[in-house]
Amino acid sequence: METPSIHPAAKALAAEHNRGALSRREFLARATSLGVTTAAAYGLIGAALPSKAQAQPAQGGTLRIQSSVHALKDPRNYDWPEMANFSRGWLEFLVEYQRDGSFMPMLLESWEVNEDATQYILHVRPGVTWNDGTPFTAADVAFNITRWCDQTVEGNSMASRMATLVDPETKQARDGAIVATDDLTVTLTLPAPDITLIAGFSDYPAGIVPQDFSGDPMADRKGTGPFVPTELEVGVRAVMVRNTDHTWWGTEVFGGPYLDQVEYIDFGTDSVTHFTAAEADEIDMVYESLGEFADLMDDIGWQRSESLTANTVVIRTNQNAEVDGIKPYADARVRRALAMAVQNEVVLELGYGGHGTIAENHHVCPIHPEYAQLPAPVYDPEGAVALMAEAGLADFEHELISIDDNWRRDTSDAVAAQLRDAGIKVKRTVIPGNTFWNDWDKYPFSATDWAQRPLGVQVLALAYRSGEAWNETGFANAEFDETLKQAMAIADADTRRELMAKLEQIMRDEGVVIQPYWRSTYRHARPGVIGGEQHPTYEIHPSMLAFEA
Repeated sequence: METPSIHPAAKALAAEHNRGALSRREFLARATSLGVTTAAAYGLIGAALPSKAQAQPAQGGTLRIQSSVHALKDPRNYDWPEMANFSRGWLEFLVEYQRDGSFMPMLLESWEVNEDATQYILHVRPGVTWNDGTPFTAADVAFNITRWCDQTVEGNSMASRMATLVDPETKQARDGAIVATDDLTVTLTLPAPDITLIAGFSDYPAGIVPQDFSGDPMADRKGTGPFVPTELEVGVRAVMVRNTDHTWWGTEVFGGPYLDQVEYIDFGTDSVTHFTAAEADEIDMVYESLGEFADLMDDIGWQRSESLTANTVVIRTNQNAEVDGIKPYADARVRRALAMAVQNEVVLELGYGGHGTIAENHHVCPIHPEYAQLPAPVYDPEGAVALMAEAGLADFEHELISIDDNWRRDTSDAVAAQLRDAGIKVKRTVIPGNTFWNDWDKYPFSATDWAQRPLGVQVLALAYRSGEAWNETGFANAEFDETLKQAMAIADADTRRELMAKLEQIMRDEGVVIQPYWRSTYRHARPGVIGGEQHPTYEIHPSMLAFEA
């Protein structure tokens, strides 16, 4: 296949980077999403590819990972990264988002995007097979993208990521929008520009399933990956083993797989038990090291990795929720009052031990390429109380719900304490992790953590666009939706930033969330573990895990 030419926009991005107007991470994310290879992207800015030299991986062994263990379901309905980390062993992805911010082709070999981002040509990697020996083809890619577009499937958040491909009348993929033009090529034709599709392909609900998929990954166990699942006990343990009956296509491309078995072991949500398990030699790696326990893991000699992220937590109201016969959070004055009574710096220190940076109540991060800087959020406890009284809820008791863990519980406690200090009545309710997530999007007033997405417009579309599956706030604003639609059609981040400033201001004016901080995240593994470094979106790639030889 001919090497694709460098997209003109990527050359412009390189010029921006070279004059200091664009960070390397932002440049890599934007250039590779346009189809530029990682090697070519580094070459455009005169930089060498980072060295991947590391210890020689041994063949064999069992790696034990501390992680919550959830029941699996149709991947397009996944609502927790740990689900994908397990099924990633056999349900692979078209594209993977890398720690350096770039997008790496996986089941796709490459892609091309036209200048206005209205046509994508996807080139399927030759030689990929399903684990039953049948070839993986463009028809499989078209099938998956088409099923992602189905807005009639409850909980299908991929429909939000594919929105430009969806016919709003039928709530299905537009006729002619997704076409397998030959066995290794898929052409996507969009009615309007959309620069988020490749990033959407990499998100954790985008695992690729076979055309005869039943809806249950544990029942089918058919995939393109090198492992097969053997055990799944919710809240206890999930196990996959290397598939010795099938030669994995990726060995020649990426190396691996190395391990005989990968186990995810659920020790609950309390970091104390995670640390105790590490000390007792019951695990080899943790999903995430939190707060003071990151330092304690250092003390016992485990290896720390860190990731700069746009991971965060939001303290949000549900505008549709009814409490005692009223909808208290349908009133923007109530929502704004709650935000005005909270100082985000205090929440970062008390809730997360200062391991992060201050956020601004609009869920767009400075590392997002289109981030627009606004004045700091207003902190005015007296004004908050006055606004609450104006809304007629001066005596209303709010119930702030959180999961029972360390940092999310502590963060919610810090918010509740400030609200009480301002004179706003608050009751705290803490729910065990194994029940909290059953109704995470329905609580009237609660705390939810959100993983990073490469683009700010992606986050806003997933979480705040009217009617989306993951819109836990019930926020519905026509001006916001229309502005977001326009922003998602603009490839140039500097131009998109003008609309982002408007979107961020709407979020604040409407009091949609209290979003106090962006998290630095850490992961520890015992010495000798290879391939388990912390990822900005918590991904774990089983095929690359190994022990040192």
